Amino acid sequence: MAQVLSGKKVSADIKKQLKEEVLQLQAKYEGFEPGLAIVQVGDRDDSNVYINQKLKSALEVGVKAEHIKLPKSSTQYDVLSCVERLNNDIKVHGIIVQLPMESDNPIDAHLVTNSILQSKDVDGLHQDNAGRLSRGDLNTCILPCTPRGCMELIKRSGVEVKGKQAVVLGRSKIVGAPMHDLLLWNHATVTVCHSRTADLKAEVSKADIVVVGIGQPQLVQGDWIKPGAVVIDCGINSLPDASKKSGYRLVGDVDYQSAKERASWITPVPGGVGPMTVAMLLLNTVDQARKAYEKLAVSGPWSISYLPLELKSPVPSDIDIAKSQAPKDVSLLASEINLLKDEVDLYGKKKAKVSLKVLDRLKAQKDGRYVVVTGITPTPLGEGKSTTTVGLAQALGAHLKKNVFACVRQPSQGPTFGIKGGAAGGGYSQVIPMEEFNLHLTGDLHAITAANNLLAAAIEARMFHESSQSDAALYKRLVPTAKDGTRSFCPVQIRRLQKLGIAERDPKVLTKEDIKRFVRLDIDTATITWQRVLDTNDRFLRGITVGKGPNEKGHERDTQFDITVASEIMAVLALTTSLADMRERLGRMVVASNKAGEPVTADDLGVGGALTVLMKDSIRPNLMQTLEGTPVFVHAGPFANIAHGNSSILADKIALKLVGEDGLVVTEAGFGADIGMEKFFNIKCRYSGLVPNAVVLVATIRALKMHGGGPTVVAGVPLPVEYTQENLELLEKGCSNLIKQIENANKFGVPVVVAVNGFATDTQAELELVQRISREKGAFDAVICHHWAKGGLGAADLAAAVDRATGQPSNFKFLYDVKESIEAKIETIAKEIYGADGIELEPLAQEQIERYKKQGFNDLPVCMAKTHLSLSHKPELKGAPTGFVLPIREARASIGAGFIYPLVGTMSTMPGLPTRPCFYDIDIDPETEEILGLS
Repeated sequence: MAQVLSGKKVSADIKKQLKEEVLQLQAKYEGFEPGLAIVQVGDRDDSNVYINQKLKSALEVGVKAEHIKLPKSSTQYDVLSCVERLNNDIKVHGIIVQLPMESDNPIDAHLVTNSILQSKDVDGLHQDNAGRLSRGDLNTCILPCTPRGCMELIKRSGVEVKGKQAVVLGRSKIVGAPMHDLLLWNHATVTVCHSRTADLKAEVSKADIVVVGIGQPQLVQGDWIKPGAVVIDCGINSLPDASKKSGYRLVGDVDYQSAKERASWITPVPGGVGPMTVAMLLLNTVDQARKAYEKLAVSGPWSISYLPLELKSPVPSDIDIAKSQAPKDVSLLASEINLLKDEVDLYGKKKAKVSLKVLDRLKAQKDGRYVVVTGITPTPLGEGKSTTTVGLAQALGAHLKKNVFACVRQPSQGPTFGIKGGAAGGGYSQVIPMEEFNLHLTGDLHAITAANNLLAAAIEARMFHESSQSDAALYKRLVPTAKDGTRSFCPVQIRRLQKLGIAERDPKVLTKEDIKRFVRLDIDTATITWQRVLDTNDRFLRGITVGKGPNEKGHERDTQFDITVASEIMAVLALTTSLADMRERLGRMVVASNKAGEPVTADDLGVGGALTVLMKDSIRPNLMQTLEGTPVFVHAGPFANIAHGNSSILADKIALKLVGEDGLVVTEAGFGADIGMEKFFNIKCRYSGLVPNAVVLVATIRALKMHGGGPTVVAGVPLPVEYTQENLELLEKGCSNLIKQIENANKFGVPVVVAVNGFATDTQAELELVQRISREKGAFDAVICHHWAKGGLGAADLAAAVDRATGQPSNFKFLYDVKESIEAKIETIAKEIYGADGIELEPLAQEQIERYKKQGFNDLPVCMAKTHLSLSHKPELKGAPTGFVLPIREARASIGAGFIYPLVGTMSTMPGLPTRPCFYDIDIDPETEEILGLS
């Protein structure tokens, strides 16, 4: 007599275990909640019964089940759209479509089933899961619920499957075919029988294990069963039975009474396989939820494919190297670094925008280690900070196998077509595709240009209309009456009312005095600081006259254009921490003062919301890759002299979450450490709340010799002999600049790794001298790098040193308290970072500073605008000059970005084109569309 394999009892045990597992996972992962979506088309009674059973069981174990009921009128498109929405919902870990679908329209059930993401196909019916199962890839597929339940019952019987003869009656895609595969890969010898099998009884009688799902009531009789066999009955059929209240009774495909006389174990119907199917559905859902949370938690190294480099000597041109490497599709890269599909918007195949939703998803994830790459005071040729940033990231990822992100600025088209060229790195350490990196990318700079110029137009228009209309006429037009007779303030106007302290919100009852205050910005044209911008070097726009049209007679005004990257909106983009924060920053940008000396903002002009709309896509970082396939965020590109010269906070924040606790994020600060690094620490880190772990200070023998008194270095002119032959005396003298920059970094409590960017003309004695001095003067380490010629391999020693340095305890601190006076903060930077004896405020600067204090802007950090070619204000003073007083000619305010920027000397915000700009060499092959001459 057979023992009964009770599916009710086993499924109850499984559901109890699942409930405990869910509780354990909730303790491990904040907000853990397995999500199951059940899609039903129509309203079949039998489907409703099955779905209700699933919903009830889901509730028991802690699975959040959603029943989505689509009407009978649903089309195939409606069903596929529903499935697609669920595929993209990170809260849904399992999707089933209840079959059969009851619709008035033809629907391909196979197509619908295969539209479910393989990772969410908890029914196990997707062709990908079926294919993996048939190949024996049991660890990578989701097992179909009924076959998995059958296997669990067989295991509970205590009978070992391995080596047994098994017969499966039925070849359906849901039960028979996957049951065969499951038994086979558990090492049984399996025969599949079906309606066309010649002698079913003879085949079944050989089996130690019989699984029946053929859809014929009581087909298998007791005399078919081999004595001692395990019998699993998947069938459920109804037979007429007048003795039953329902008028029928349920039976399986096996004659239970006769079969139990010969079998050792047998499943009843009902109460056998049926409950197990539901239990396995929940088990699959919890399994997939656990895997999803494990993946989202970035608990281990990325599964990332690195791109090999074919190094050549001599090193080819940057564009030739970039074109020789085929980048991965960015969709693959995004998947490798654990970004979800709905977090990535593709811009073609090689670049993408990444959603800020990643920060919400990974809020419980610990940040990785944070590294800033800066440099000594550079020559006009630059010393390779961007190249070092990329090379270091390649080394950490492709060679040390760390999760690593590089975060860099987006280049302006001004230098790309001007004199400098692109900014994607160089040699075998580049961001690719370099053409797309340097040209437009995803249009962020165009959005900034549009937003900036919209605000400029709003200023002119407001002054024009205020000059020609009465208070009543202005009010009537600013707060118009709707067609239904109602009149109300729009949200941005309510912001202005709040600023003015006007409590009334009904436009009809404002007093004349309040109306006047509301409508009159009364801009003092002499105080307007907002300029138009263009992302092109154009010296003839440094001074222009607007208002020359016949309809604007009498409203002429002298103004100017800046280059787009000098716009305050660019600085806002780089320093914002969320869309809401960007809206506030854009709205509070000060464009001028009124005649009473009060600040006039973008929100006063009513344009803050519109600016945010123009910038809504630009706020998302751009995903690209290095030559070796490691990920890069390219986002924002503020000037390093006028603004803070660093890529965006948001890119860094998202990258730090994605790399995980053991990963690293390498970001770059513009110009020398006295400018970019100081602003990175005192401004960017202050607003981001992020704590840096190490500084990489880039130096070259060439630049250090210049600081030692070497001849002037000019772009495009061959280097003087002093820079191409060994000269230890000149080099040691020039190390004064390196020593000062090491000292500057150490003032912030952050370990410094000196990266000596090696050139072929450097001698071993010169390199060793710089290493020795660096270590003696406070550097954590000093490493010779050859990433330009060798890619990540050439920066492997640097990567190892950075990895060690970031493992040190962080003692990071700011240089000053923002509550100190503006003058005191300026003086602290001048003395501590530049080595000045003090500062001298010119009358205009003093006047402006006093105005900012009165307007409530004292407690902002300071963003010094000075030459990048010297620690002092004089470009010709090299090394580490002392004994000078820093003159502050002017002080301006970027209130939306959140800093005061004092001007040291004359700073141009609109570069000009040289005699022979880079655009001479840039062209395109009309046949292949290949870009030529870009560097």
